[in-house]
Order: sequence, then structure tokens, then C-alpha cells
Amino acid sequence: MSDAVFQVTVENRSGEYPVGTPYGEILQELAPEKLSDTMLILADGTLRELHKPLLKSCTVKCVMRDSEIGRETYKRSLNYLFLKALRDVTGKDITVQAVLCFANSNGLYYTINGRETDAALADAVRDRMKELVSAKLPIEKEKVKTAYAASMFEQQGMTDKKDLFRFRRGSLVNTYRLEDYYDYCYGFMVWHTGYLPYFDIAVYENGLVLVLPDAADGKTMRPFTPYPKVFRVQQLSEKWGDRQGINNVADLNRAITLQQFSQQMLVTEALQEGRIAEIASDIQKRGNVKFVMIAGPSSSGKTTFSRRLSIQLMARGLTPHPLSLDNFYRDRADCPRDENGELDFECLEALDVDLIMQTLADLQRGKRVEIPHFNFLTGSPEFKGDYLQLHDEDIMVIEGIHGLNPKLSEKLPEGSVYRIYISALTTLNIDAHNYIPTTDARLLRRIVRDYYHRGTSACETIERWASVRNGEEKYIFTNQENADEMFNSSLLYELSVLKVYAEPLLYQVPTDRPAYLEANRLLKFLDYFLGHPSEDVPKNSILREFIGGSCFDV
Repeated sequence: MSDAVFQVTVENRSGEYPVGTPYGEILQELAPEKLSDTMLILADGTLRELHKPLLKSCTVKCVMRDSEIGRETYKRSLNYLFLKALRDVTGKDITVQAVLCFANSNGLYYTINGRETDAALADAVRDRMKELVSAKLPIEKEKVKTAYAASMFEQQGMTDKKDLFRFRRGSLVNTYRLEDYYDYCYGFMVWHTGYLPYFDIAVYENGLVLVLPDAADGKTMRPFTPYPKVFRVQQLSEKWGDRQGINNVADLNRAITLQQFSQQMLVTEALQEGRIAEIASDIQKRGNVKFVMIAGPSSSGKTTFSRRLSIQLMARGLTPHPLSLDNFYRDRADCPRDENGELDFECLEALDVDLIMQTLADLQRGKRVEIPHFNFLTGSPEFKGDYLQLHDEDIMVIEGIHGLNPKLSEKLPEGSVYRIYISALTTLNIDAHNYIPTTDARLLRRIVRDYYHRGTSACETIERWASVRNGEEKYIFTNQENADEMFNSSLLYELSVLKVYAEPLLYQVPTDRPAYLEANRLLKFLDYFLGHPSEDVPKNSILREFIGGSCFDV
């Protein structure tokens, strides 16, 4: 076997290589022009790191830095480089611990425990990262016994990783090493530090921000431009987690094993209901609000939120009228198409914008108007004699992905419109060095909802997800800071419940479909969570919009 030679094909170029040759070295010969931008490779469809050894003949496809998988690999590896540099700068003092809290705009936000955060620290970390990049040091994967890894991380002050390993059934775990720095990462890494030249470090709100390159090419750097309103909501959610003693997956799993989960559910829901009540009170105090416009990305729970907000408004003597902008879709025959020729339901022009503007303006003037209903089976709007006229205590509660677009309300008096941005801004961490992307929670919500309530497979949902996210970047996130208020629909406990629903669906994704890699990644991610049944989820919970059993018509 040691003398075996295998044929490898890359970009229609082939060569023969001895068994054990790293894939990175093969790319150096067969595709040198792509090597510096190749984060990982697909060997006959199987994802591999560049340091991995060749074991059989195969066809190799490069995973580039501007692809979705490439971007996530770069971000994960850059986070690892930042943590290593911080450890070097602070003299390996284990009392200094970084916590990766969440992503905001084009950066990752960290708090640093045990060390003052200032420009001097930012400069020192940036300089050390650049030194490590120039050195092109290997990032090495090592498989070790779980008990040994737990002990090693505890010695480095990473007790959260030790706690998480308690819920890992395998006897071995993969760790990564860069010089003398060990960490546990959740996904593949780049070959060496030379692949990570694009970054910056900024100081923001008593923390450090690791500034990331643009997603479009994975190289272009722009100054950190924070989303302050989103940041405040993320901080509030972090405080809620602190209050409940749940900051990471190990804390959540522990609550399940100690049979405290039902109580945590109720506390989480109560905190969220209190926030909805605060927003309703603010609307009432303004006095002249006639239109509440609610927007947010896919699977944020906009419909349930609008219903719960309506109840709070009713409790304050107002008469809310819920309205979905989806009812204003154009006839399918008139719907725009995207660059691939597919119907583009995400763009503003998919809606009858003129009709929306006229309808809202007429309502503002006290006129009686007919509200359309969109028939999703026939793909056409219908008018069924549903008329509406606003009186003194009436208020419209309007939800849709374009709810914050200023064009829709430009004919309305400014004081008559109250704008709310809603998103599932996950602030629960896997551990202190690895956050849970908001998009993962939303995608799992959508997979479950689409299968159980819309008859769509997990495979189809995953393969459509890139288009959905592209629409969000174009039409939703650009308007989020225009909101009067922001609401985080993420629930601290939800991934433990979604796991029970999502896992069987993800296992159904065929291995030969493009969605398989993402389905497999999500299965590995869910493996960190203990599952929990949904019986105790309240009937008015936002989570019910996705798993079913809601008391609202969602």
C-alpha cells in the first residue's frame, strides 16, 4: 500500500501521486493559479482539508474563498488566528479569555475578560496576526481522546469546552493546533496561516471587532460599519441568557438533564412577551400611529409576532387590523425574474407597489378600501369584497419582507408610521470561541415549516436558501436600521426542540444532491444539542409558527 500511486484530476489536468500526498501539494502542481484562493477541496464530492492525505484516485474540485463554504471556512480559520494572536499578546495568561459574542455587520464582536480593551490591544493583536500570516504556519488537526481534550482545555481556562464534552458520546475528538495553541473548532480549517491575509481589528463598545472581508470576493476590506440598533438588541439577548444562566450549548443541555427545561421555556417566553408589551406601549404613547410596518428576513416569525403585538395593542384599547404584504403579490405572469430566469419573489417589484401605496394612503384619509387576497395556488390576486375603513382607534399591523422599505410609506405622514425590524438574532454560543450563526437557526426553522406545513422537502429548502439570502441582502438588511424598534424572535431553547423535527428531514437529503453538504453540516451541528419534545412550548410561541400547533392562523 505504501508504494501505491493514484491518479488525480483537477480542472481537466491529471497527474499521478503517491498515497499520502497532501491535497495542497497536488494543487500546487495541477492548479497553482487557484491554490491561494482555495479554502478546501471536494474529492469526488467529499469535503476535504488541504492537509489531508490522498488515499485513492479521485477528481478534485476547488472550494474557493468567495463560495458559501469557502467564506465560512475563512471566517472560522480567521477567528482561530485571532484567538491565537490574543493569547500570544497577553502572555498566555489564562485569566484573559475572549468570548466571541455574535456577528454584527461586517465583523465578529468579542468581549475580553481580564484585560482592558483599547486601541493598543487592537494594534498588538493585529500586528501579531500579520506576523503569523507571513510565517505561513500550518494549522494542524489532531485527533485525541475526549477526556484528554477536556483536561487540556480546562488547563487553558476553557472550561466551557470541557463542559460541552460531557455531552459528546465519542471517545475521540478533533482538535486544532497552531504552534503551541490548541482549540476545538466546529468545521474545517484552511491549510496554513498564509491563507488569511484579509482582516482588520477595530475597537467597539468595550470590545474588539474582527473585521471580515466582503462576501462578494472574500478579499475586499471595508471599515467596520456597525449596526447600532441590532447591536443593542443582541446585547439585550445576551443579558437575558446571563439572567437564566444559559450562555452556551452545555448550559442548555445541563438544564435538560436537570429537568429545568420547561421552566427555562416559560422564562424565555415571558421575557419575549414583556418586550412585545414594551413595543405596544411605545406605539400607544405616540398617539398618532396608524400603520405599524413589520419587516424581517425569512423565518423570523413575522406573522406570529404581528398577532401577539395585535393582542397587546388591543389590551391598550386599540383595534388592530393585521395585513400581510404577501396579499399584494403581482400575478405570476407579471412577476419579475432573476438572473437565472427564475421567478423572483424576493424583490420589491414582485409586489404591486402602486396598489400598496394607494391603499395605505386611502386608509390614512379615512376612505373605505378593498383589500386583495393572493391565491398562491392559482398565482393570482383576488378581490372578494373584503373592505376596510380606519376609525380613531383603528391601527394597521402590516408585515412582510419589504415592510421597512421607505417607498411603501412615502405617501403617508411620517408620524403615522411605526417601523419594527424582527429577526432571529441567535446569541447562544456553542462555546466561548464559537458562536451560532443567525442563518443556521432560521434555516432550520424554515426546513421544519416548509416540510410539515408546505409540503417542501429539506433538500428543496436548502437549495433555495441561497436565493432567499441573496434577496435579504438586497432588500431587507439595507433597511433594518430605519426601524423605530427591533425585536429578537430567537428563543434560547428552540434548537433543542427543532432538533427533534429537523434531524429526520436532513437525513432524507440524497447524497448526490447539492444540498447534501449543507444537510450533513447541519446534522453535525445539531449533534451538540440534547433534543427535547415540544409539548411544553406555549401555543402562542413564535416557535409554533414552524413546528405547528399555534393558536394563531399562521
